[in-house]
Amino acid sequence: MEITELLQRVHAGDEQALHTVIPLVYDELKKLAAGHLKREVKARPLDTTALVHEAFLRLAHGQHPSYESRSHFYGIASRLMRQILVDMARSRSREKRSAMQEVRLAEIPDLGREPDESLLAMDEALERLGRTEPLKVQLIEMRYFGGMTADESATVLGISVHTVRRELRLAQAWLHKEMAV
Repeated sequence: MEITELLQRVHAGDEQALHTVIPLVYDELKKLAAGHLKREVKARPLDTTALVHEAFLRLAHGQHPSYESRSHFYGIASRLMRQILVDMARSRSREKRSAMQEVRLAEIPDLGREPDESLLAMDEALERLGRTEPLKVQLIEMRYFGGMTADESATVLGISVHTVRRELRLAQAWLHKEMAV
C-alpha cells in the first residue's frame, strides 16, 4: 500500500494505518531528526531515536491533518521536531534563569548566543515573520527543517517552483537580517 494512501487513512482516524505507516517512514524521520540535531552545537537534548519517538508520540496523540503527500507528512513531522527542540530549549532556559547568580559583565568570556538561545531567537523570528508572511515561514520549515526541495514544496502548496524559490530567498534574507541583530 502506498504511504500517501496510508496517511489519508490515518487522517480518517484509522489507528491501524498509523501502526502500518510508522515502519515505512521511520528511516526518513531519523534523517530529519539528525538534521535538526546537527544544528544543536552543544549539549544535544535528545538523540535522533528519542526525537523521532517524541514526534511519533505527538503525532499519535494529536489530530491528524489531511496529509496531501508523503512530503507534506515529512514537513509536518519536521515542524513537530523543531517544536519539540524549541520547547526543550525554553525549558532549559527557564531552568538557567532560575539558577542564575549575579555575574559581572567583565567576567563573561563569550557574549555570543548559546545554542538554546539561537534556537529560541530563530523560533521567535519565525513567529514574527509568520504574523505577516505565513507562506515564507512554511517554506523555511519545509526546506530547512523538512528537507523538502523547491519542487516538492511547490507540489504540496500548489504554487509554482519559481514562486517557491523567490519567496524562500526573501524569507532567508529576512531571517538572516533578524538573526544578525
